[in-house]
Amino acid sequence: MNVSLKNTDATRGVLTLEIVKADYAEQVEKNLRGIRQKANFPGFRKGMVPMGMVKKMFGKSALAEEVNKLISENITAYIRDNHLHILGEPLPSETEQTKVDFDTQEDFEFCFDVALAPEINIELSKADKLPYYQIKIDDEMVDKQLEAYQANFGTYKEVEDVEEKDLVKGTLAELENGTPKEGGIVVEDAVLMPMYVKEETEKAKFVGAKKHSVVVFNPHKAYEGAEAEIASFLKIDKEQVAAHTGDFSFEIKEVTRHANAELNQELFDKVFGKDVVTSEEEFKNKIREALAEQFTPQSDFKFLTDARDLLVQKAGELSFADDLLKRWLLAADEKNTKEKIDEEYPHIVEDLTYQLIREKLVVDNGLKVENADLEDFAKRVAKAQFAQYGMLSVPEDVLGNYAKDLLKNKQTFQNIFNRAMEEKMAGWLKEQIELDVKEVTLDEYNKLME
Repeated sequence: MNVSLKNTDATRGVLTLEIVKADYAEQVEKNLRGIRQKANFPGFRKGMVPMGMVKKMFGKSALAEEVNKLISENITAYIRDNHLHILGEPLPSETEQTKVDFDTQEDFEFCFDVALAPEINIELSKADKLPYYQIKIDDEMVDKQLEAYQANFGTYKEVEDVEEKDLVKGTLAELENGTPKEGGIVVEDAVLMPMYVKEETEKAKFVGAKKHSVVVFNPHKAYEGAEAEIASFLKIDKEQVAAHTGDFSFEIKEVTRHANAELNQELFDKVFGKDVVTSEEEFKNKIREALAEQFTPQSDFKFLTDARDLLVQKAGELSFADDLLKRWLLAADEKNTKEKIDEEYPHIVEDLTYQLIREKLVVDNGLKVENADLEDFAKRVAKAQFAQYGMLSVPEDVLGNYAKDLLKNKQTFQNIFNRAMEEKMAGWLKEQIELDVKEVTLDEYNKLME
């Protein structure tokens, strides 16, 4: 067995694999004996078929299977052992491939075209400068977050009259000539919030109404003919809505009002844990810190976007074996066409260039994502997910278990790994170059990202 590489230029080469009979004969013979033991042929007991007959019927396919296996294993091993940076996959050579005849040949030679990754050299220093957009955490953002916590940890209480944001429960009944319609719709546990009633006149019928009173209104007018909303309210199919456009009575049995939590130690403890903060000022400062941490990944994302342009510029113009890459793209996906690849190729090369630069920096500078990094990042993801539901003081063991569950999912694991590596890359780049820190509002940041 002999594998060799001949570079035709800096971007391509030809891998040649020479296979002789000694490389495959023993394994082919073994495979044929296995076939013989299992084969059922008319007139022969199982396992007693003449070997000559087995070779005649299965010899060619057994040889082809073993040769293909040797090709795959040895090409892969050669690329790995010689640390070749191949783009795409080796392709059967269109110029040097010889014809293969498994009926007559014992020795074989296979040639494969390979596209080689270009050499990349990048030097960074403090003479290189990039903007770093830090999102300003202003008083308005802090106050909005504070109000959100008060709302999340608020309470509900029953009241006697209806305000626009209240939750109203009662019995809904379809009317005909001002009285309950025989066989009409009746919903015992109807729920309504005046703030979501679209038509103002119908909404006004509820605002100010008393508990145990009866409101006569028209759901079709109230929700301006929106079939999905009306069907949900009346608990009927959308197709039935058109048949129920008249008035209904709503007997109010319960009115529930939400009250924000008071700004006190009880709220501080619920949000950040027992006695972590003990005053309104400390509470606001802690909110400011949490928001700053929340927006850091967005600042890093913009920074990496800007750094990409700098790194591509530093790498200079890279050469690729364009014809081989296009051949591989065409072979890799049957949905691809030559015309589609030609159209998309400039963007593909652009993305490939940055991918190679990124890989080079990761390898050369030993940037690694360890298990501890993954667990830490997964915990932060878990913490952010709990925070969306107002759960900020989640115990460490709960966060840890949730993080482990996240990492069990293959897709989630890959996403967390990629984000953790981006964080490593951003951290490394910040140390190499000069940062021009610019404080911007969230609106200004969003405009930058448009």
